[in-house]
Amino acid sequence: MGLTETWRNKPLVTDLLIAINVVVFIAMVLAGGPTKPQVLMTFGAKINQLISVGQWWRLITPMFLHLGVQHIVLNMVTLYFLGVATEPLFGHWRFLLIYLGSGIAGNIASYFFTPAVSAGASTAIFGLFGAYLMLGVAFREQPGIRQTARTFLTLVLLNVVFDMFGSGIDLAGHLGGLVGGFLLAYVLAAPRVGRVSWWQRGLAAVALVGLVLIAGYGLMMKAV
Repeated sequence: MGLTETWRNKPLVTDLLIAINVVVFIAMVLAGGPTKPQVLMTFGAKINQLISVGQWWRLITPMFLHLGVQHIVLNMVTLYFLGVATEPLFGHWRFLLIYLGSGIAGNIASYFFTPAVSAGASTAIFGLFGAYLMLGVAFREQPGIRQTARTFLTLVLLNVVFDMFGSGIDLAGHLGGLVGGFLLAYVLAAPRVGRVSWWQRGLAAVALVGLVLIAGYGLMMKAV
């Protein structure tokens, strides 16, 4: 295996995202604590009232914030194992676009359906689950991918059930990220794994554009 191939298979973006999350968490601790309302507001938590008055960047920043040690450790461990499994299959840039796009999709869903202040990488992490589920559907003839996708689907279903009966958990954000990741993965495809048919990518693109237009209209109407 050549040097170029070795770098292609390393989860470089995953490592970078984990590093950013850890640095931001340390900064929040030094600023007074990640659960303090003023710190959350300053660092960019999802606060619906502020998004409604034009602070739309709060649909991006919450995926890099965490509310405590347990919160960030759980999310970063999950991100690491998901990244190791997923990033080499999509490639660095596709993986990054799926992660960021899913996080935004999850935060938009949270904005519409969850009034509480929220933060965390789980919106983007659920997007990675969605991306791997796409691989399981599109490449189900590949036993390794099919089996891993089934395992991830079981984890997703267990998490959704837990979210439904748990308190303080943003189910809308998780589901929004999951759907966003699934559709983005189809649109971006995974050339390292195989070819995705043009009609599947086209349907996913139409669905994604439709959701973007609906979300954009809803954001504008709420801002009026």
